Amino acid sequence: MGERKGERLSRPAVELVGITKRFGEVVAVDDLELTIGDGEFFSLLGPSGCGKTTTLRMIAGFEYPTEGSLKIHGEEMGLRPPNERPVNTVFQSYALFPHMSVADNIAFGLQMRKVPSAEIESRVSRVLDQVQLRHRADAKPAQLSGGQRQRVALARALVNEPEVLLLDEPLGALDLKLRQNMQVELKELQNRVGITFIYVTHDQEEALTMSDRIGVMDDGRLLQVGTPEEIYERPRSRFVADFIGDINLITGTVSGPDRVRLANGQEIEVRSPGAAGADVTLALRPERLELYDLDEPMPGGHTKLRGKVIRRMYYGDAYFYDVEVGLDHPLEVKEENRPDVETYEMGEETVVCWDPAAVNVVTD
Repeated sequence: MGERKGERLSRPAVELVGITKRFGEVVAVDDLELTIGDGEFFSLLGPSGCGKTTTLRMIAGFEYPTEGSLKIHGEEMGLRPPNERPVNTVFQSYALFPHMSVADNIAFGLQMRKVPSAEIESRVSRVLDQVQLRHRADAKPAQLSGGQRQRVALARALVNEPEVLLLDEPLGALDLKLRQNMQVELKELQNRVGITFIYVTHDQEEALTMSDRIGVMDDGRLLQVGTPEEIYERPRSRFVADFIGDINLITGTVSGPDRVRLANGQEIEVRSPGAAGADVTLALRPERLELYDLDEPMPGGHTKLRGKVIRRMYYGDAYFYDVEVGLDHPLEVKEENRPDVETYEMGEETVVCWDPAAVNVVTD
């Protein structure tokens, strides 16, 4: 007896086991292990050429793994072609038919598959509601905004009722403000339809804003998987720390239990830095640092480094300072622009202060 749909969907949506993809001598994806839960919004994040799009194309069936196993809801995909997989892909290029209405663009794939007319009408009506475009059903693509055209492309994929929706940099062609609005809309849409979204992007903000979990890739390898908070707050490697947002990377040597000696000779508290004598890299977010006057009372138990402001940048909602403290690089400090937060001028002496709990020890 065949499996019931509920039994199938109780399994992980996608399982990649030992997936490697080679193009000649080039290893595009290297021994990738990844499980994506059913109904999850999962993002693959990394720079161009890191292997994230190749991974997405293997899930879609546009490329086949050189080695490894790829399952969707427990079924081995093997060499199954794209049209026989329970997935659909949305690309950066919308590729809408300009002479067709929104509704006809959405219905086209179902018509080619000779789905009965009544079912087509019902499914198109449902996805128009899901993407909130019922009022534009009769419009042509040229009459739509960029964000609306993107929603039509999403609806065209969703109308096929895929178990997994794959999205390859779908917002890349939009301007910044519209892209930010669409990030919110995409997450809300995924919550409404309830299926698994696998999203490929090089944009850290997109991944942090929308994802339930993120997988960070570089050079064909999956470096870290975690929630947005885990990836941002507790990066495991220098690459992940540096790729996600702004970061201060400070080198030092473990001088004792919970102690690290910096390049300027000062010892600071660092929780569980490793074995004595080991060289370590400390990762510290700019917003975790605070500036104080030299004679100002400071929080007890905090690390304090005296320095001088060598650069100040105004971003409207915040000030960014570069403070020279005698290390390999100045420390970057981000402070909110609020009436109760003092600002500092270039050349002014100050103390950089932080809670030891804000420091992460990362690997190279």
